[in-house]
Amino acid sequence: MNLSYKQHFKNTALLAYPVVIGQLGHMMMGVVDSLMIGRVGAVPLAASAIANGLFFLIFVIGLGVTFAISPLVAIASSANKPDECSSLVKQGLLVNTVFGVILCIVLIICADLIFYLNQPVNVAIAAASYLRIIAYSILPLMIFQTFKQFIEGLSVMMPAMVITIIANLFNAFGNWLFIYGKWGFPSLGLDGAGISTLINRIFMAVAIIWYVLKSKRYKEYNLLNIEKVNLTMMKKILNLGLPSGIQYFFEVGAFAFGSVMVGWIGTIQLAAHQIAMNLASITYMAITGISSAAAIRVGNGVGSENIIETRRAGFSALILGAGSMLIFGCVFIILKNFLPTLYIDNPEVISIASVLLVFAAIFQVFDGSQAVGLGILRGLIDVKIPTIITFTAYWIIMIPTGYAFAFILNMGVNGIWLGYVLGLATSAILLNTRFNLRSKKKIRL
Repeated sequence: MNLSYKQHFKNTALLAYPVVIGQLGHMMMGVVDSLMIGRVGAVPLAASAIANGLFFLIFVIGLGVTFAISPLVAIASSANKPDECSSLVKQGLLVNTVFGVILCIVLIICADLIFYLNQPVNVAIAAASYLRIIAYSILPLMIFQTFKQFIEGLSVMMPAMVITIIANLFNAFGNWLFIYGKWGFPSLGLDGAGISTLINRIFMAVAIIWYVLKSKRYKEYNLLNIEKVNLTMMKKILNLGLPSGIQYFFEVGAFAFGSVMVGWIGTIQLAAHQIAMNLASITYMAITGISSAAAIRVGNGVGSENIIETRRAGFSALILGAGSMLIFGCVFIILKNFLPTLYIDNPEVISIASVLLVFAAIFQVFDGSQAVGLGILRGLIDVKIPTIITFTAYWIIMIPTGYAFAFILNMGVNGIWLGYVLGLATSAILLNTRFNLRSKKKIRL
């Protein structure tokens, strides 16, 4: 029996909202850091923009690899293959741990490269120090993501959400201690925020491992039994996960390079850019929750070999994602003069950020559509063509047009954000067209 679109909306929303809250929790660590760092000054706020941009530029490669686990588990679970689910999480943990170590080393090297990005010297020094600290948090994040994607592939969403909420409370308290030097701790400024983030990401990894191993729900998967290295399964994970990571690398890389270009304009503009991007990133992380839920539901349809359910799951998620982002965009426009004041009290920064929020509101719908588009295509085990699409949208269209508008047509930071709009629109149109064509055919696993 096929579900109606109304039922698909409901089921996707119920599956997505814990993921949305959990994803927002990840982003809120950065938001809380920015809010508390902004009280120290514009330089540390600008430095956090550069460092966090580089961190996520590298981390999203590993994040994409972990994203392979949930649709693969969803497909195996729908096909009633518990042994394959078990193998996926064990082999996935090995793959992700190795990636975590490699990416940590890459980030430490990137910290020294900040000085070659033509940024103000004081901003570069603060950013490099902060990045060296948070680089070590990538390994516990990869471990957390492995178990999170495993249980979410089984449509269990709440535990990761609860763990993330608790971690955010600890992070805010840790920031208060380490940034401002409370209760006898030294006042470390931006580095203090990095230390708090590292501690909390370790907590998240330990907490989710404890939950999964202690819960009776997962006993049938024999997770404590050691499994030999399975190159076939690892290849399956990498074939889906690595292109997904590269997709996110292209996207985040484009936005990170956009931050670098804003840095060429000035520190004030970079601080305003960081505020607007921080707010836009909150809605983006919310939409990736819908994307993750959509990948799982499309994967369920693929595993049960039901083309109608597969298409309805995908299209309902696209509508849900675009509609949500339309609402977020309206909020940005209505509160464009107020939201920046939550970060900083510099009038010039607030004025520039309020204009950038209008651009953010415009690209919200495109951003939601393309993010969900990547998720539903991942549920179809379709990642190669989408990788080409993301490269084209962000590096052939977004960055060159943003540069031209900003520096050739002298539009400044507004020009860079106009380039964002064009890139996201291109990605959304092409990815959604791809899903419509691919979902009409039976998927070969």
